[in-house]
Amino acid sequence: MWKEIGDRERGILRPKSFTTRIKSNRIRTLQISNHKDIVSPHRASINSLQVDLTEGRYLLSGAADASAAVYDVQRATDYEGGGLIAKHKCLFVVDKQHEHGHKYAISSAIWYPVDTGLFITGSHDHHINVWDTNTTQVVMNFKMPGKVYRTAMSSLATTHMLIAAGTEDVQVRLCDIASGAFSHTLSGHRDGVMTVEWSTSSEWVLVTGGCDGAIRFWDIRRAGCFLVLDQSHSQLGRRPTIPEHSATNKALTSKSLSSGQNLNAKPRAQQRKLANGNGTKQSPVGRMPAKGSLRQRLHPGMLSSLDRATAHYGAVTGLKATEDGMYLLSAGSDSRLRLWDVESGCNTLVNFETVRLQAGKPIQLATSQDSALVFVPCMTAVKAFDVWSGNTSQTFRGHYEYVNSCWFSSQEQELYTGGNDKQILVWSPPRLIADEGDEGPAQDRDNWSD
Repeated sequence: MWKEIGDRERGILRPKSFTTRIKSNRIRTLQISNHKDIVSPHRASINSLQVDLTEGRYLLSGAADASAAVYDVQRATDYEGGGLIAKHKCLFVVDKQHEHGHKYAISSAIWYPVDTGLFITGSHDHHINVWDTNTTQVVMNFKMPGKVYRTAMSSLATTHMLIAAGTEDVQVRLCDIASGAFSHTLSGHRDGVMTVEWSTSSEWVLVTGGCDGAIRFWDIRRAGCFLVLDQSHSQLGRRPTIPEHSATNKALTSKSLSSGQNLNAKPRAQQRKLANGNGTKQSPVGRMPAKGSLRQRLHPGMLSSLDRATAHYGAVTGLKATEDGMYLLSAGSDSRLRLWDVESGCNTLVNFETVRLQAGKPIQLATSQDSALVFVPCMTAVKAFDVWSGNTSQTFRGHYEYVNSCWFSSQEQELYTGGNDKQILVWSPPRLIADEGDEGPAQDRDNWSD
């Protein structure tokens, strides 16, 4: 750390690079926290965790005992061990005893993306409840056709307030908080929908994973899905990055092309004729006539062979989009992790090291802020994989039973995990406690240093 600070002072490191390097170093040193403890009120397995997206302060948990709780992870409620261990008890909990509480297990608990005044819970009692955080009262309720496996809201949305719900029914339903009714019903899966994830690059694109092994992309402004991922459709490695000076080069290139357009028109026409064998203009997609693109003709019905493609040999149990929205991570009951290029729909063939994943219920994946690491619940442990190489970076062992969910807080560089042992564990960088033998470099001391 001192080296990075010195490089920053000398101007060798730019501010953004300095921040990224410090955060990466902190993530690499994650361990079970020796100074922060979440006191769980749940009496059954914890199925869902999320820190609010506005302040990064309030942790929401949902459990199989039909209870949901909120914790303040920045301000402790009590201290132990001479003030060294901060205890974070729940600010409030809603359970079966609540007048409008869920009757069966809560499978999903999420915050309203732009305000901590609302949170949403989905349950196996076939209901999705929208709660007012201040009054802990249900302000809206949606009756679903089956058990609710997962709910999601878009963090980018500015024109809609839709809750995407995956249930044991084959249809995905979008619940509109603004109207209190279902706005969309998305049909295409042939079995229950275990996981849903909104795109991180478009508020209109929804990704769903089903028990039929399919991952489908939907544009909610149009009918039908526009893409079904196929594990046999692959490309090797990640997409080449676009250089920062590409925009400048593009402008210069377009200018030079426009100036020399008349001179090069004839050779280009001859090249096109030689390449195609005749002078007929052809479409770049599959060499089809230019009447309409292939994707437009396949959407929304698609060809039967493409519509039946599968991403996993078994149920899709987890989905997570990278921060830039260019890639999608998926987990399946076949104990496979896959990285997909969203633009091309290709399997990137990243060989993630062998893992064992739960098969009977959805799992919650998490990624670091720069999407360099993905945190995956692997039975009783959580493993951090390098997204681009598939190598195991870290293994977190602390739970006594299966881990179901994890959430990475980019603000605190902390990882929260919940499992069947009813515990919420905090994994954080080690706290540096300065003593007489560790006061930093000698050149940083002065006459006022202790």
